Order: sequence, then C-alpha cells, then structure tokens
Amino acid sequence: MQLHTHTWGEGDRVALLIHGIMADHRTWRRVGPALADRGYRVIAVDQRGHGASGRGDYTPELYADDLVETLPVGAELAIGHSLGGLTLSLAVERLGPRRAVFSDPAWHLASPGEGFGPELFAQFKAATKEQIQGMNPRWEEADVDVELATLAVWDEATALGLGPLLGADLMPAAPTVPSLVQLADPSFLISQERAAVLKSRGFEVRSVAGAGHTIHRDDFDGFMASLEGWI
Repeated sequence: MQLHTHTWGEGDRVALLIHGIMADHRTWRRVGPALADRGYRVIAVDQRGHGASGRGDYTPELYADDLVETLPVGAELAIGHSLGGLTLSLAVERLGPRRAVFSDPAWHLASPGEGFGPELFAQFKAATKEQIQGMNPRWEEADVDVELATLAVWDEATALGLGPLLGADLMPAAPTVPSLVQLADPSFLISQERAAVLKSRGFEVRSVAGAGHTIHRDDFDGFMASLEGWI
C-alpha cells in the first residue's frame, strides 16, 4: 500500500519517521521541524489504518511492506515509535537506512493475563480530551488536540490486529544497521531484563529519565538529547 506522507525541510540528508498505534504523522509535530533544522528532509508516514492512508488487513508484515513501497531506500536516519518501531525492525533490512532508532518499540506485548487486551486499545477511539490529559499530564495542549484529531481518523481494527502478537518475543536477533533503542522510564514494553538482552545483541540502549511511552511528546527535550550522536 502506498502510504500518505508529510515532509518537513529540504536538506540533503533524509530522515524517516514512523508513528505508533492510534497516531499518525502529526505526532511528530516538533520532531520533524527539529530534524529539518539540522539539515534533514524529513518524511513521516501515516501507517495503514491511520491518518490519511488506506485501510485493509493489519499485520506487522503488511505494515513493513507498506514502508518499503512508500519510502526511499538508503535514508540517513529512520526513527520508529512503538508499533512504528516494530514495523521499522521488519522493514529495516530492505530500507537500508544508515542508522535506526527504535523509540520504546513494541517488541513485547503483554498477554491478556498480564492486563493487556486489544479490545482495551480499541476503546481509546472514544477517549475525551480530559481523559487524554489525565493519562498524559506532561503533554502540551497542542499534543492533546493532535491526539483527539488522530483518534478521529484512526481505524480501531488496527488494535484488534495485535491479538496474534500477544505474549510473543519480537525482539530482533541483532541490529541490521547501527541501532539505538530509546526507552521510556520505566518502559512497559521493554523490561530491564530485555534491555540487557538487547545490549548483548549489539543494540545501544538509552533511557529518558521519567518519560512516558510517547517520549517525544512527554519530554521533547529529553527525547532530542537522547538522540545525540545518532542524528
């Protein structure tokens, strides 16, 4: 599927941004311009079922195929958040960026017995502004408004498509390209034990102190500082 994209900047270097579930390219409203200021042409996608992109079946393999169909090969940098991190990890060999950043990637989704269920995610479609603010007290109001706008056009069936992944270990065996794993503090997706495994497999792992899952909206300055040496 050819995905809808949004571009910031006209630099010689290319950076790719892949959002997480329930979001779209607008989640990167501060990151895109910040990278453009550093000389990048920044391309952010709306994954299938999100934003202005098409709908269809929802599997990690299809998400990855969409990236390969839509984005240029050989970018200087690729950043994927949450589901976008999983998607990027499945497409990274074919996309061939020089560096990859996996921001709190969805490489382990808790099983229903651990308190997670796709139906719970699907219910976020109806979240109110007050609920979003309550769950994300560090977000700027503009990010809360973006979340409401992205939820309005999000296909909640994407959440139901996560069912087969529950409880699975989706961590890559090794980095295909030099790779940073950037973690929330604490991360509910990558435990300290899993972080140690990733380090042993050749990933650099950094945490952003006190940040929640959507690091770039919870602590934008911490997010950017954590990327030093990678961007």
